[in-house]
Amino acid sequence: MDQEPAFARFTSYVAVGDSFTEGMCDELRPDGHYRGWADRLAACLAAEVAPAGFRYANLAVRGKLIGQIRDEQLAPAVAAGAELVTLAGGLNDVLRPGCEIEAVRAQLGEAAGRLLATGATVVLFTSTDPTRRMAGSARLLPAIRELRDFVEELGDHPRVAVVDLFAATCFDDRRLWAEDRLHLSAEGHRRVAEAVRQALGRPPAFDWRAPLPPAAPAGRAARIRGDLRWLRIHVLPWLGRRLTGRSSGDGRPPKQPELAPYQG
Repeated sequence: MDQEPAFARFTSYVAVGDSFTEGMCDELRPDGHYRGWADRLAACLAAEVAPAGFRYANLAVRGKLIGQIRDEQLAPAVAAGAELVTLAGGLNDVLRPGCEIEAVRAQLGEAAGRLLATGATVVLFTSTDPTRRMAGSARLLPAIRELRDFVEELGDHPRVAVVDLFAATCFDDRRLWAEDRLHLSAEGHRRVAEAVRQALGRPPAFDWRAPLPPAAPAGRAARIRGDLRWLRIHVLPWLGRRLTGRSSGDGRPPKQPELAPYQG
């Protein structure tokens, strides 16, 4: 007998968040937007029901802080009244010096509460552990751990599913990350989509936590060239935006702002 999902099948889904949910650095869709794990998840959920009856919106915009996600995306997400909402945010706050983690927790909790009040099933995420793959990131770990603990507390609600990426050591592999080392690669997005499916009680399509096959180690010269390229192309522009108070998402609309029939 087929196993019944822990949560009901859904006919509507809204994705809320930042670049992680927008789909940064995945393959490009025909319209020029990144695909991302949320689009991949929408495809899987649409296949469970009559595809013409499945509706999807993606309100996520790169660079957004959790307060901006709450202020800019929550009202349309609540108004949409979707049966399923994924909510990811807070890491952009943690990356900035002087992050007030208590404020981040409060804003994330408020956002989750407003979504749950609509009757939706809400999916939350813990961040991966950057210290296992990125030098110089140890300062982030206390805030990331505190946010993880808070998300797990929210997971006690019967309509909350938590995807624990922190414990998934497969994400220590740089091949699951794009060249900027901050956003997922196409394989990383594929695995997150499957992780959400399984968190929603679907039978596994594959083991999303499985390690990739061993790769030949890069030589010292190649590593140095890669680090210098990373600093020049990704880190310096990021620092420039921080110093000038700009964000990569300034003026950028969501890629799919309306809850509309899923187009594939």
